[in-house]
Amino acid sequence: MLIGEVARRSGVSARMLRHYESLGLLRPTGRTGGGYREYTDEDIARIFHIESLRSLGMSLREVGRALDDPGFTPSALVEDLIRGTRERIAQETELLTRLGRIGASRPAGWEDVLRTVALLQGLTSESAGRRQRAALSSVDEAVPVEALVEAALSEADPHVAGAFRWALAQAGEDGPRLLAEGLASPVADVRRRAVQALAEIPGPEVTVLLRGALASEDPAVRGYAALELGARGEAEAVPALLDMIVEEMRDVDAADALSALAGTPDLADRIADGLVHRLARPAAGPAVRRRLTQALADIPGATTARALEELAHDEDRGVAVTAAYLLGRRARGLDG
Repeated sequence: MLIGEVARRSGVSARMLRHYESLGLLRPTGRTGGGYREYTDEDIARIFHIESLRSLGMSLREVGRALDDPGFTPSALVEDLIRGTRERIAQETELLTRLGRIGASRPAGWEDVLRTVALLQGLTSESAGRRQRAALSSVDEAVPVEALVEAALSEADPHVAGAFRWALAQAGEDGPRLLAEGLASPVADVRRRAVQALAEIPGPEVTVLLRGALASEDPAVRGYAALELGARGEAEAVPALLDMIVEEMRDVDAADALSALAGTPDLADRIADGLVHRLARPAAGPAVRRRLTQALADIPGATTARALEELAHDEDRGVAVTAAYLLGRRARGLDG
């Protein structure tokens, strides 16, 4: 079979077939009387083998080794091909994401495109200062909120992270939705950054998201959500705040949040009941009971007063002394 017929049947151009021959990949078995290349069925089979291996991403050099080296083992090469393919996919995915974000900014001209590219590069720069400037500039520029959220959730520098949270608080309604997805991340730092950023965004939509975060299995997420909900006057935060005192996790902040919530009389009694209930638990050790007693300090109401009177005679001297001091302070406050 002559080269033209082989090219037609195989789909490989005559030019490429000659290139294979020049590299030693393909050697036509014979020649016609006129000197034309003549390919046998075995030659055509080799062409299909070459094309099959090329379809896997192998170089022509690797194809030659695979076909001609009897000792060649494909496993290592296949692993290399897998690794290289994954790297290319990651690069192409990154490029696609970047192009999508540039498109979302609806540039009117190339200056807009270049400005958006510069800001996107700034968000992921190795320089903390440049990342911070990009975060602050994003408020006045058409930076897609997806890029801002992604950068914020990966930011380890606390100063830069603060700039990102500030920018997200100005970014509009898509920011909270995307941050909420970060709450389900398998990475603890990402979950923490997501709830911290949400906590700085006002509005009822975010309050709902923070309520949902109270059910998180991550104690840090629950803690940040509870403290912010307490600051927003949300009674649903009370159980989580009480648990934070028991677990000595930002317990002073939790006690302050409970104190602020206790401005409502009904809620004050509920908080006092919760503290008393946890004081009575058999598993509550001395340190836990002292923290809970201290947390009663700024909770008004009769329930608190009764609890302190009982605790002033507690067998734990630290608890008794603390309760007696708080009773005295309350009495002085009433006298004044």
